[in-house]
This record gives sequence, C-alpha cells and structure tokens, in this order.
Amino acid sequence: MPFSSDTLPSFVGSLSDSYAACQRLTRGHYENFPVASLWLPRSLRPAVSAVYAFARCADDFADEWGMNDPTRLARLADWRRRLIAGPAHENHPVFWALSDVVARHSLPLTPFDRLITAFEMDVQKNRHKTFDDLLFYCRSSANPVGEIVLRLFGGWTEERGRWSDAICTALQLANFWQDVTVDALKNRIYVPQDDMSKFGVSEVDVLGGPASEALRELILHLVTRTWGFFNEGRPLLDDSPKRLRKELRFVWLGGTEILRKIEGQRFDVWTRRPHVSTWDWVRLFGKMLRGV
Repeated sequence: MPFSSDTLPSFVGSLSDSYAACQRLTRGHYENFPVASLWLPRSLRPAVSAVYAFARCADDFADEWGMNDPTRLARLADWRRRLIAGPAHENHPVFWALSDVVARHSLPLTPFDRLITAFEMDVQKNRHKTFDDLLFYCRSSANPVGEIVLRLFGGWTEERGRWSDAICTALQLANFWQDVTVDALKNRIYVPQDDMSKFGVSEVDVLGGPASEALRELILHLVTRTWGFFNEGRPLLDDSPKRLRKELRFVWLGGTEILRKIEGQRFDVWTRRPHVSTWDWVRLFGKMLRGV
C-alpha cells in the first residue's frame, strides 16, 4: 500500500519523526513527482518534503474516493485550522514539520491558505465558464507552489514572482489538456465553457470524444495560449537562484514537452493520453545539462 495521507500516523513524538513522515509520503505516494531531488540542496530537501506533504494530503482530501463532499470540506477546514494554529501543531506528523519550515524560512501563510482554497474549489466546482475563471483557479492551485519554492531559496522578488506565476499557471494548464480523459472520470471539465461554445462542441464531446476536427481546433487554441505562459515565464530559468536553476529548467522542459506531445498527436487527447516517457525524460535531462 502506498504511503499516503491515510497511512500517516495521527501523532508523532518528535520533530525529526514529523520530518521523516513527510519524507516517506513524498517518496511513496502514488502520484508523486520528482520533489526534493538530488539537484536541490540537501539542507532544503526536508523543507520541500514538508511542503509537499501538506499539499499532497489536502489534495487527497479533495480527490480520493470514498468521501462525500461535506466530509471533504470538513477535512480541508481542519487542515486550514491546523495551518493557522502554527506552533500549536498538536504533534501532527505534517504540521509539526511545516510549522518549523515556516518559522525557519519566514514564509507567509497566504500561499498555503490559497492551496487549501483550490482544493475546496475542486470539491465545489467542476466547470469553469471562462478562461479567466480558470486562471483564477490556477492562482490558487499552482502559483503558490512557485512562490513557496522561491522563498525557500531566498530568491523571492516581485518580478521573479510574476515569472514564476506564469510558469506555474502554464504547468497547470498543460496538465489539464493532457488529462482531459482522466478528469472526465471525475466529471470535471477544465476546458472553459465559453471556448467550448466558440468551437461548437458540447460537454458530452469533451467528456468522451472522439477527436472531431472541432475538438482538435479547441485543444490547439488552448495549447497556443499555454505556450504564451511558458514563454512569459522563461526569463526565470536564468534569473532564479543558481541552486534552483537545474530543477526549474527540468520542470519547464517537462511541461513544454507535454504540449509537444499533444501537438504530435494532432491535438487528439482522447484516443490516448499524451505521455512523457522515460526516454523523453532522459532526452530532456540532456537538454537541461546543455542549458537549452
């Protein structure tokens, strides 16, 4: 069984045990992505794991099977209560470590609170009327992660924050277009309703396909807009703290590769889910080393 929010202990006896629980969740969760990698300074890996554990558990509350919506919202409300409590962490396996990270790095609580807001939106809202509505969601679901990481590295400025927001939004959007069929299983549509109307397609079309010419044109339109955000944020790859640049470049390359995969399938995300393979990651690793 993967190590997830449901397998966390309810109580830990020391701060080191709290960090250890966060690191086990980071390594073992079935949806884990490369966080706290070897490119990150060893001193920051426990902090990144604590942040990941906080977000991963909250995402589980919003997404995992077996809970009704009132229960999901109640668990997210408790997550916010614990966040605000700070040092009064009640020996919680995530919040003891997180409160230590917040204190050590002078992190504001606002980005963490915005993440909880995004997960609450996941429970309460499964359609988005306009692209601006979708961007509002991204400002809570994705952009806070970039802000937290920049602050952990001591590299936060307003300008870097704007670049970071653009990249994080682009990554979130790319994931939406990659996962149209995955989200459909949860009765979620992230394609804006006004864009569906503009291209003459229905919710039924988006939920199940197959890839008509109108659907392909719709995804082309959305992918083109997403490229704009990736390009807007690209200056951060060279301007971010040096210790962060390899990790950031690799993430940027991975996100843009998703768009290239969608383009390679002629914008058909219904016949098969666009996938970045192991060999793709090896190739991207080489590009990252070359500074491409």
